[in-house]
Amino acid sequence: MAWNPPKELVEGANVTQLLRENGISTYRDMIKKSIEEHRWFWGSLPDWLGISWERKFKEVVDISQGPEWTKWYIGGLMNLEEQILNKSGTAMVWVPERGEGREYSYQEIEDMSSRFAGFLLSQGVEKGDVVTIYAPMTPEVLSCMFGTLRIGAIVSPVFSGYGQAALSERLRNTKVVVTVDGYYRRGQLLRLKGTVDSVVKEGMKVVVVERAGNEVEMKEGRDMTFREAMKYGKSERRYVEPDHPALLMYTSGTTGRPKGVLISHAGAALQPAKEQRYNFDLKVGDRLWWVSDIGWMMGPWQVIGSQVLGATHLVVEGAIDYPSKRRVWEIVKRYDVTHLGFAATVARMLKGYGKPEALHEKLRVFGNTGEPIDEDTWTWIMEVGEWRRPIINISGGTEVFGCILGPSVITPLKPSTLWGPCPGVDAEVFDEFGSPVRGRIGYLVIRKPIPSMTRGFLGERERYLETYWSRFSGVWYHGDLAYVDEDGFWFLRGRADDVIKVAGKRLGPAELETVLNSHPSVLESACVGVPHPLKGEVVYCFVRPKGDEANLRELAKLVERTMGRPFVPDKIVQVRDLPKTRSGKIMRRVVRAIVTGEPTGDLTSLENAEAVELVKIALTSSSSSETRP
Repeated sequence: MAWNPPKELVEGANVTQLLRENGISTYRDMIKKSIEEHRWFWGSLPDWLGISWERKFKEVVDISQGPEWTKWYIGGLMNLEEQILNKSGTAMVWVPERGEGREYSYQEIEDMSSRFAGFLLSQGVEKGDVVTIYAPMTPEVLSCMFGTLRIGAIVSPVFSGYGQAALSERLRNTKVVVTVDGYYRRGQLLRLKGTVDSVVKEGMKVVVVERAGNEVEMKEGRDMTFREAMKYGKSERRYVEPDHPALLMYTSGTTGRPKGVLISHAGAALQPAKEQRYNFDLKVGDRLWWVSDIGWMMGPWQVIGSQVLGATHLVVEGAIDYPSKRRVWEIVKRYDVTHLGFAATVARMLKGYGKPEALHEKLRVFGNTGEPIDEDTWTWIMEVGEWRRPIINISGGTEVFGCILGPSVITPLKPSTLWGPCPGVDAEVFDEFGSPVRGRIGYLVIRKPIPSMTRGFLGERERYLETYWSRFSGVWYHGDLAYVDEDGFWFLRGRADDVIKVAGKRLGPAELETVLNSHPSVLESACVGVPHPLKGEVVYCFVRPKGDEANLRELAKLVERTMGRPFVPDKIVQVRDLPKTRSGKIMRRVVRAIVTGEPTGDLTSLENAEAVELVKIALTSSSSSETRP
């Protein structure tokens, strides 16, 4: 084991208290009981988390219409906004790229939420209508999100880096768009209002949060500032059925239009709070910062989970490495961050910048999600400070608004492991025929519904069934490749649609990337399968070196020694950068499209669109070189 939790951590953990209260001996026993006694676990969880009801539910779950259309907490009435804001103390800390930060109390945020709800009602927004958030996270923007939930309308958070085409696609069914005049990133003022103006449709209202104070064009009768919206008066909270949709989030595959995922009030309240309490050990008084945009699931996940638990979260503007490459560690220290989360690519960036002089003693837990984390980076993060901290490596998705797999702070860990299923999640690894497998890669599935699962795509019933329920009858197919080793530890091997087939064998790109990233000269890598007329597919790997260059033949030999000659890439290309989203996730589909000459698709979600050209140049300049030993 690379991590064995110390006794004092185990003794004081939230999940240890849960075990004691329910007479359960071990964490593994608790997972087993939560899966086998599904109704008991999900029926008890709302009380454990302090969920309040306007009317208590009479029945936990109803699957009479099939698992695809499971109903939860039948007979109950609730509101997600109430779970988020009925607390005291500091709700969030605003950290701008320039200027001083500021703390916001739960009471301040609820006041803004109630006033925004009053504005929405004055504009004819009703229960079930959609309000789109096209803005970075700021306290005012989040209060708009909460105010939408307060009246039973649906929040649709959209990535603030999207361009016209991507935003237009996500404005279907929207009544109100919330944006900002501008915001700062890497010292530059980014303007969003013009993009909204170019795609907003007839009948929509636009609310502009005054973040940067720059001048924007306002259309009379359609546009209004946030300050003006705050003058409409407060609104009473409206209660809804637990399955009523709270969030509409768009998730994209490799092809086709984005899928509109609907998450319920009950699911959005329970799943993030459960994970943060029992996997991450978040307590009242703790401070969580997950490097994320509101348009990525982990943004709302951070906000909702921490506030349901009465803790505090950070709302950080700008990039993690501007104006200083030490900005992450500076923020952690200055604002007493106790829990820090990121995507693996962000962790590799931090590794490339070198260890901080000292790690803040209040930082207790790291988190990773979004992509598999290689062993070298996992180990570096684990050992970055004077004393070790657990890495809660989790995997799930927008479609379940949280985690399927993940350890707890009290579980022993191997490098890069996800440990196993999260509480209440009946996860399994299936082969092609729907049988559980161990010791080889298979498909990640969920055998019983959970409250936070989407109950459909917006207006696309058949596509929802085809995506998640068609491969294995009555079983949720998540689309990830997973592996369980001989000791029962779970690992993620990438997306099933990223799978590479070499010499008749299936290979997850994360396996190769883990090997390459373990070399001291490599900062990060991306591996893709490329069609070949004789072999079916061959592997191309793109590596970003830590220094000036990496020895490509040495890397090929490393792969041969570690994985065998059949898996040695046909080409290893050195590149100055790799295309990533703002959350730090490497976009393999873009890299593959560059190699194959296919359209790269919409690139507006990229943090570094210039990397696309860098990959093209690197590929062209290396076209005559072979790297196989």
